[in-house]
Amino acid sequence: MFDLFFRKKAPPSPPSGSGKQGFTQPSPGRDLLALPRRQKLIENIWQRTSLSREQFASLYRAPLERYADLVQQLPASENHHHAYPGGLLDHGLEIVAYALKIRQNYLLPIGAPPESQAAQAEAWSAAVAYGALLHDLGKIAVDIEVVLEDGKPWHPWHGRIEKPYRFRYVKGRDYQLHGAASALVYFQVLPPHVLDWLSGYRELWSSLIFVLAGQYQHAGVLGEMIVQADQASVAQELGANPQRAMEAPKNTIQRQLADGLRTLVIEKFKLNQPDGPSDGWLTQDALWLVSKPASDQLRALMLSQGVEGIPSSNAPFFNLIQDQAIIQVNGQDKAIWKATIDTGRGWKNTFTLLKVAPALIWPDPAERPAPFTGTLTLEQTEENVSPEVALSTDPEPTEHKSDLSQVVTHVTPSDFPGTTETPLLSALQSSSDPMADTLALADDLFGFLTPPEASTSVQLERDDSAQETISSGEVQPAPVKPVTGAEGLGQAFVDWARHGVLSHKLVINDAKALIHTVEGTAFLVSPGLLKRYALEHPHLQKEAKDRGVEAWQLVQRAFEKLKINRKTADNLNIWTCEVVGPRKSKSLKGYLLQDPTAIFTQPVFDNPSVRLQAAEAGE
Repeated sequence: MFDLFFRKKAPPSPPSGSGKQGFTQPSPGRDLLALPRRQKLIENIWQRTSLSREQFASLYRAPLERYADLVQQLPASENHHHAYPGGLLDHGLEIVAYALKIRQNYLLPIGAPPESQAAQAEAWSAAVAYGALLHDLGKIAVDIEVVLEDGKPWHPWHGRIEKPYRFRYVKGRDYQLHGAASALVYFQVLPPHVLDWLSGYRELWSSLIFVLAGQYQHAGVLGEMIVQADQASVAQELGANPQRAMEAPKNTIQRQLADGLRTLVIEKFKLNQPDGPSDGWLTQDALWLVSKPASDQLRALMLSQGVEGIPSSNAPFFNLIQDQAIIQVNGQDKAIWKATIDTGRGWKNTFTLLKVAPALIWPDPAERPAPFTGTLTLEQTEENVSPEVALSTDPEPTEHKSDLSQVVTHVTPSDFPGTTETPLLSALQSSSDPMADTLALADDLFGFLTPPEASTSVQLERDDSAQETISSGEVQPAPVKPVTGAEGLGQAFVDWARHGVLSHKLVINDAKALIHTVEGTAFLVSPGLLKRYALEHPHLQKEAKDRGVEAWQLVQRAFEKLKINRKTADNLNIWTCEVVGPRKSKSLKGYLLQDPTAIFTQPVFDNPSVRLQAAEAGE
C-alpha cells in the first residue's frame, strides 16, 4: 500500500564508482541527494513547511546533506527493510516526509493558546523532521563496523567518510542499542544554530531529547508521530506491493517465507475442492488459507530449511508473517479472519483463515486457478469488518474502496477517534514514474488521521442489518459483533497488548506500567493489564454478567487457555516479581510469556528495577 507513495523498481545506483576489492568510494552528501527520486522527496519535504527556499536550505537541506555525508551507501538493516546500498539514506528521507505529513494533523504544543501554537509551528515541524531523520542514525555507531581502505576503523564521530570504505554488521549486536546511540552523533547532523533555536522551546526540547535518546515512551506526541512515520516507511518497503516479497533478496526472511508459502500452495495445498474440505479457497480478490494447517506447514518448512528466527508457536509466527507482509490483516490489525464456506453442493463449514494476496503466489495472472464457485461468507465479528476496506458491490469505483490495510499494518482508524474511513489510494502498479504518484497522492496519505485530542467520544457506526458475503469475489457489508470464544478473546488480548506496546499506548518498565521486561521476556501485571483490556472493551460486561464473573476474569481464562505463558516450578500461572526502588520495594504478580515476540518485535532489556522472586505465590 505505502509503495503507492514510495514505490521504486530497484534500489538507486550509487552516484560514484566503487573502489577496489569491495571498497566503496565515498561521495559528498549533496551528490548522494542528487538522485531524481531523492530530489523529489526533498521537494515534498519542502512543501510540508512554510519556509522560503533560503530558510529551507539552512534548516533542512543542510542537515540532510550532513546526514547523507555520514550514512553514505550504508543500508538501513542487514536483511529487513531498506537492506540495500543507500537504504539508510532513503529510509531517512521517507520517514521525514511521512512524519511532516502526520504533523499537519496537530496543533502544537497541545493545549497551548492559538497565538503560541502559531509562533512555535515551524519549530515543532523542524523537531518532527529532525527526530524522524535521526531515529536510526545510531546504527552506524553500534550496529555497523566501517573499515577504510588503509585498514583503519571509521566512527561517525570522526565526521564524513573521506576514503574508500567497506562495512559489516556486528555479530550478536543489541538491537535496542542503536536508539540510544543516536545521541552520540546527532551533533554531526544538527548544526549549533539549529540546536540553539530549538532549545528555546522547553516542551519541544525535552521531547526531542527523549527521541534522540531512543526513549519514545517519554517523548509524547513527538514520539508518537515518529513511530507512526517509521512504521509507514518500513511497511511500504516490506510489503506494499505483494510482489516485493518475491523480489526481495533470497537471504531475507521475507523472501524465504514468500517462497515457502508459494511452494506449499502450488505443490501441496488443495484449493477450491467442490465436495468437501480444502486447504484454502481462491476468490477474485484473495486467497483464503485455513489458518492452523497453513501456518503449521509453513513453519515446519522454514525450520526444515534451517531458516533462523522462526517462532515455535502460532501467535508470534502470525505476527512474523504479518510484519513481513505475507498475509493481509483484518480491521483490528490481526492475522486471523473467520468465514463460513459453502460449496453449494451440500458441504458447509466455518474456519479461521489467513488472507493472502493472489499476486504473491501467482505473479502471472494467467497462471492463477479459476476462482471458487461457492460462497465464502465472513463471520459477523468485529475483526472481519475493516474500516480500511469499504466493502461495496457498486460497479463504479467509490471514494473509499481501497484496501489500505496492506500498507500500514499498525496504524488503523480505530487508533484515531473521530474518523471511520480512509482516503482512496488507487493501485498504480503500472506507473512509469512511481515518485510522481508519491507526490500526487501525498496529500491523501494520512488524510484519515485526526489528532487524538480532537475527539475522544466518537464511535464507529455500522449497519447491523447488512451481511458480508464473498461469492466468486463479490463482497457486501457485514455487521459487527464482539470477539467470542476463549481462543478468540485470548488472542485478541495478546494482540491488543502487542499493538499497545508498538504504539506506546501501553508504557513498559515505568513506575505505573502494566508490562515489564523480566528474564528476557514480557511480564504482564495481573489483574491490572486484564482490567485495562476489559475497560477498553465494554461489550465483555454482558457475557461476564451472564456467567457471574468479572469481565477481566473472562479475559484471564481465555488468555490462560492459549498456554503461551510460562509456568512456575509449582506448575502455577502467576509469578511474583519484586520491584526495588531507592526508598522501598513492593511486589507485582503476573504472567511471564514463553516467547517475548508475542508482545515485542525486537529483543528486550530486562528492567533492572524488577526481579523475579525465587519462591512463587499461588494463583
